[in-house]
Amino acid sequence: MRDDVQTDLNVMFLLLGGLSLVVGALGIANITLVGVMERTAEIGLRRAVGATRRHIAAQFLVESASMGIVGGLLGSSIGVMIVVGVSAYQVWTPVLDPLAPLLAPVVGGVIGLLSGVYPASRAAALEPADALRV
Repeated sequence: MRDDVQTDLNVMFLLLGGLSLVVGALGIANITLVGVMERTAEIGLRRAVGATRRHIAAQFLVESASMGIVGGLLGSSIGVMIVVGVSAYQVWTPVLDPLAPLLAPVVGGVIGLLSGVYPASRAAALEPADALRV
Protein backbone atom coordinates (compact mmCIF):
# COMPACT_ATOMS: atom_id res chain seq x y z
CA MET A 1 0.00 0.00 0.00
CA ARG A 2 2.82 2.38 0.89
CA ASP A 3 4.55 1.81 -2.47
CA ASP A 4 1.30 2.43 -4.33
CA VAL A 5 0.78 5.74 -2.54
CA GLN A 6 4.40 6.75 -3.22
CA THR A 7 4.04 5.88 -6.90
CA ASP A 8 0.81 7.89 -7.14
CA LEU A 9 2.48 10.89 -5.48
CA ASN A 10 5.43 10.69 -7.85
CA VAL A 11 3.12 10.61 -10.86
CA MET A 12 1.12 13.55 -9.50
CA PHE A 13 4.26 15.64 -8.98
CA LEU A 14 5.52 14.79 -12.47
CA LEU A 15 2.18 15.88 -13.94
CA LEU A 16 2.28 19.11 -11.94
CA GLY A 17 5.82 19.75 -13.16
CA GLY A 18 4.76 19.12 -16.75
CA LEU A 19 1.82 21.47 -16.37
CA SER A 20 4.14 24.13 -14.97
CA LEU A 21 6.40 23.75 -18.00
CA VAL A 22 3.46 24.17 -20.37
CA VAL A 23 2.24 27.28 -18.52
CA GLY A 24 5.77 28.70 -18.54
CA ALA A 25 6.13 27.99 -22.26
CA LEU A 26 2.85 29.76 -23.02
CA GLY A 27 3.91 32.71 -20.87
CA ILE A 28 7.24 33.04 -22.67
CA ALA A 29 5.54 32.75 -26.07
CA ASN A 30 3.01 35.46 -25.17
CA ILE A 31 5.62 37.83 -23.78
CA THR A 32 7.81 37.37 -26.83
CA LEU A 33 4.87 37.88 -29.19
CA VAL A 34 3.91 41.09 -27.38
CA GLY A 35 7.53 42.21 -27.69
CA VAL A 36 7.38 41.62 -31.44
CA MET A 37 4.17 43.63 -31.78
CA GLU A 38 5.48 46.52 -29.67
CA ARG A 39 8.76 46.67 -31.54
CA THR A 40 7.44 46.50 -35.08
CA ALA A 41 8.96 49.86 -36.00
CA GLU A 42 12.33 48.84 -34.55
CA ILE A 43 12.25 45.61 -36.53
CA GLY A 44 11.40 47.54 -39.70
CA LEU A 45 14.24 49.99 -39.10
CA ARG A 46 16.72 47.17 -38.47
CA ARG A 47 15.59 45.42 -41.65
CA ALA A 48 15.83 48.69 -43.61
CA VAL A 49 19.46 49.25 -42.56
CA GLY A 50 20.54 45.73 -43.50
CA ALA A 51 19.52 43.19 -40.88
CA THR A 52 18.44 39.92 -42.45
CA ARG A 53 15.42 37.85 -41.46
CA ARG A 54 17.84 35.48 -39.76
CA HIS A 55 19.22 38.30 -37.58
CA ILE A 56 15.73 39.33 -36.47
CA ALA A 57 14.69 35.74 -35.74
CA ALA A 58 17.91 35.10 -33.81
CA GLN A 59 17.33 38.17 -31.66
CA PHE A 60 13.91 37.00 -30.53
CA LEU A 61 15.03 33.40 -30.09
CA VAL A 62 17.88 34.52 -27.84
CA GLU A 63 15.48 36.68 -25.83
CA SER A 64 12.99 33.86 -25.32
CA ALA A 65 15.73 31.33 -24.48
CA SER A 66 17.16 33.80 -21.96
CA MET A 67 13.77 34.10 -20.29
CA GLY A 68 13.62 30.31 -20.03
CA ILE A 69 17.12 30.07 -18.57
CA VAL A 70 16.41 32.75 -15.97
CA GLY A 71 13.13 31.01 -15.11
CA GLY A 72 14.95 27.71 -14.70
CA LEU A 73 17.58 29.31 -12.47
CA LEU A 74 14.99 31.03 -10.30
CA GLY A 75 12.77 27.94 -10.09
CA SER A 76 15.60 25.60 -9.14
CA SER A 77 16.97 28.09 -6.61
CA ILE A 78 13.59 28.52 -4.95
CA GLY A 79 13.04 24.75 -4.99
CA VAL A 80 16.38 24.06 -3.32
CA MET A 81 15.73 26.76 -0.70
CA ILE A 82 12.30 25.28 0.08
CA VAL A 83 13.69 21.76 0.45
CA VAL A 84 16.52 22.95 2.68
CA GLY A 85 14.18 25.19 4.71
CA VAL A 86 11.58 22.48 5.31
CA SER A 87 14.31 19.99 6.15
CA ALA A 88 15.87 22.36 8.65
CA TYR A 89 12.50 23.10 10.23
CA GLN A 90 11.60 19.41 10.52
CA VAL A 91 15.19 18.46 11.54
CA TRP A 92 15.50 16.19 8.53
CA THR A 93 18.46 15.62 6.27
CA PRO A 94 17.75 17.33 2.94
CA VAL A 95 17.96 14.99 -0.02
CA LEU A 96 18.46 16.65 -3.38
CA ASP A 97 19.31 15.27 -6.78
CA PRO A 98 22.50 17.15 -7.68
CA LEU A 99 21.57 17.22 -11.37
CA ALA A 100 18.19 18.90 -10.85
CA PRO A 101 19.52 22.41 -10.18
CA LEU A 102 21.90 22.04 -13.10
CA LEU A 103 19.35 20.69 -15.57
CA ALA A 104 16.60 23.18 -14.73
CA PRO A 105 18.23 26.13 -16.59
CA VAL A 106 18.97 23.85 -19.56
CA VAL A 107 15.38 22.62 -19.73
CA GLY A 108 14.16 26.20 -19.24
CA GLY A 109 16.36 27.39 -22.10
CA VAL A 110 15.06 24.67 -24.42
CA ILE A 111 11.45 25.45 -23.48
CA GLY A 112 12.11 29.16 -24.02
CA LEU A 113 13.73 28.47 -27.37
CA LEU A 114 10.81 26.35 -28.53
CA SER A 115 8.34 28.94 -27.24
CA GLY A 116 10.04 31.68 -29.20
CA VAL A 117 9.92 29.98 -32.60
CA TYR A 118 6.51 31.35 -33.62
CA PRO A 119 7.10 34.95 -32.43
CA ALA A 120 10.56 34.95 -34.02
CA SER A 121 9.16 33.75 -37.33
CA ARG A 122 6.49 36.45 -37.21
CA ALA A 123 9.13 39.09 -36.54
CA ALA A 124 11.36 37.80 -39.33
CA ALA A 125 8.45 37.83 -41.80
CA LEU A 126 7.79 41.56 -41.36
CA GLU A 127 8.57 43.61 -44.42
CA PRO A 128 10.61 46.77 -43.69
CA ALA A 129 8.28 49.16 -45.51
CA ASP A 130 5.15 47.80 -43.83
CA ALA A 131 6.78 47.79 -40.39
CA LEU A 132 7.96 51.41 -40.70
CA ARG A 133 4.43 52.61 -41.56
CA VAL A 134 3.19 51.64 -38.09
